[in-house]
Parts: sequence; C-alpha cells; structure tokens
Amino acid sequence: MGRTGRTWRAGPDRTPGPRAPRALSVGAPTLPGMSYADLRELRSALTTASDIAFSLDAAPSGPETELLTDALRRALAAAGSLTAEHGSTGCPEHPRGAVDPLYGDPDDPLPPGYGRCLLCNDRRRRAGAQRRGWR
Repeated sequence: MGRTGRTWRAGPDRTPGPRAPRALSVGAPTLPGMSYADLRELRSALTTASDIAFSLDAAPSGPETELLTDALRRALAAAGSLTAEHGSTGCPEHPRGAVDPLYGDPDDPLPPGYGRCLLCNDRRRRAGAQRRGWR
C-alpha cells in the first residue's frame, strides 16, 4: 500500500487503484464438459496420425494406410466423445474416465463383458483376482 492507504497497480502508469484479480490456471486447458483423459486421448490420436502422415515419403502402403486410418478413427471418436452423454468410455458411471488401453487390442483382447471404461474394467479385474484368492 502507498502512503495514502491505496494499493498501487503494477504497470507502466503506476496509478493508484484496486488491483485487477489474476486468473489462476491449473492443468491443461479443456473445453466445458471435457475431462483431462478426453483431452489426452484426442491429443494422442492426433499426434499419432500426424506422425504417420509426416513419415510418408510416397503413396502409403496398405499397412501404413491402415495405421493412419486407425489413428484418424481414434481421433474422430475422441472428438465425438466430447459432446457425447457417456463420453469416450461409453460408461454411464464414468463418462469422462480413461479408456482401457487393451480395448480393441487383437493381440491381448479383453474378456467377454468388459467395455471401454478402464475404471470399471479394473474393478472387474480386482474382483476376479479376489475370487481366485489373489491379492
């Protein structure tokens, strides 16, 4: 405070007056209704598609086209989930949760009845392990 009891603004003019409130920013910027997991999934898919597209020297081969198409489909699904009622997981309990990385993996498929929601799938895995006596 100055001698007159007023606060001084930090700026080139140094005029007395109330200070403007500062906006605090925590974490990555997100759209309304968008979780950090949704943003991370969208960024990951777009980065993968971009990497594949920029690595192409000529017309893409069949496998390269499949990889690029898959990455673009993931990006489109992630972008579409931003406004979807059940988000990217399709789960009514965790609509903005993380997607299980094993979902859709042909080499290591999820058991029957498992969905895209990582939180629900983790709960199922833990319950199954407890039934078998593992901890």
